Amino acid sequence: MIKWLLLTLIIFMSSSDLFAQILPVPATAYQHHDRYRESSITHRRFKHSDLEPLILNLRGNSLFRVTPLGKSIEGRTIYDVSFGTGETTVLLWSQMHGDETTATMAGLDLFNFFAQSDELDPLREQILAKLNIHFVPMLNPDGAEQFQRQNALDIDLNRDALRLQSPESQMLKRLRDSLQADFGFNLHDQSIYYTAGTSPKPATISFLAPAYNYEKEVNEVRNRALQLIVLLDDAIQAFIPGQVGRYNDDFEPRAFGDNMQKWGTSTVLIESGGYTDDPEKQQIRKINFVLLLTGLHAIAKQTYAKAAVNNYFEIPENERYLYDLIIRNVQREMNGQPYTIDVGINRVEVDRAGHRDFYHLSRIQYIGDLSTYHGYQELDGDGWAVVPGQVYPKVQKDFQAVAELKAERLLKRGYTTVQVKDMKSDEHLRSTLLLDVISKGAELEPEILLGRRANFVLKKRKRVKFAVVNGVLVEL
Repeated sequence: MIKWLLLTLIIFMSSSDLFAQILPVPATAYQHHDRYRESSITHRRFKHSDLEPLILNLRGNSLFRVTPLGKSIEGRTIYDVSFGTGETTVLLWSQMHGDETTATMAGLDLFNFFAQSDELDPLREQILAKLNIHFVPMLNPDGAEQFQRQNALDIDLNRDALRLQSPESQMLKRLRDSLQADFGFNLHDQSIYYTAGTSPKPATISFLAPAYNYEKEVNEVRNRALQLIVLLDDAIQAFIPGQVGRYNDDFEPRAFGDNMQKWGTSTVLIESGGYTDDPEKQQIRKINFVLLLTGLHAIAKQTYAKAAVNNYFEIPENERYLYDLIIRNVQREMNGQPYTIDVGINRVEVDRAGHRDFYHLSRIQYIGDLSTYHGYQELDGDGWAVVPGQVYPKVQKDFQAVAELKAERLLKRGYTTVQVKDMKSDEHLRSTLLLDVISKGAELEPEILLGRRANFVLKKRKRVKFAVVNGVLVEL
């Protein structure tokens, strides 16, 4: 009896039509992502020189067709990686904006998934037999080199669908037209400060089925995109519950997504936002992998067709209700009068030379009532006075000398900032310090004002309990 049951189970699991019922694709992709994760790419600021060898290596696998589409303004080759033998064509493109790299990382993981053979072969076979997949990773390699949004012409490729002035835009348009792609995935990154509606949760993933006219009409082409998004939203709620948003669908006549929809390609825009304690977006990369594999499977099996379009409009809209840090209910004195304020702080990434690394400079973005806003990190400072940080009077030689100071003692005395003579030597230490660093002689008025660096301490009865140093909260 047991042998018969085992044999029945083996036959049942070997059926590719029933495979997804036994192992739901989103859960399978999430569970096994580490197997396929491209280990050579672990940070967002990778370059064309890091990506190109990985793409060219795919030529050694007969599954893949690697086709040069042309060269960027600065002469970097842009590739189309295609695979699958099906009749339905799917076109994916990432890094249209050079500093939006999450989906490119997930794309590399997707290539690794299809290049391997294991117990998930029935899933691969379902997709490859039904779909003809074309993926253009890093459409804007020149922007990636500088880690910037625009290309080398300073043109936003996503606003070049009409004039087609950039060679990168021309390549994407030619490829779509040659394929007459049935589905398109327009893959981006968005600000980490977007929330899913007005909730405190970041919009880790946001979707859009772009409109193809000002009236925002829904035809058969756009309807398929709406249905697919409903399925994808449902698929990832188990992993990022309440952290999915929806972009405003006002028609943008210059944008590629809107025009792809207009040209007959059912287009889904996916934006990767923020996730707590994931500065290099490696967890969001995993969610992207889940989305891509789930989306391809849904198109191959046409399971998206069962989704209710009305559910798309139930996804909360993207809003901007997040800060990196909010200090709430602190007392600020002005002209001898105490005022209760909240302080909203964001940390801006500043590229180091070569654009492969960065450090943070903070900015006070808001002072006042933030009771309806949220922070990735928050502190209720009720009963504490906020006092501007002071500049330590002894100038230090370099960052190494600052690292050797007893930082907590200085913070307890109200010093948050140190001057150095040499801002270049050992500058990489900046991110490890508990003190902010400025160059010798730099003007820095110790005030809590909009636009200034966030350097202050929280006091109660002359005792310093917390410090905020370049936007980072330090408990003493």
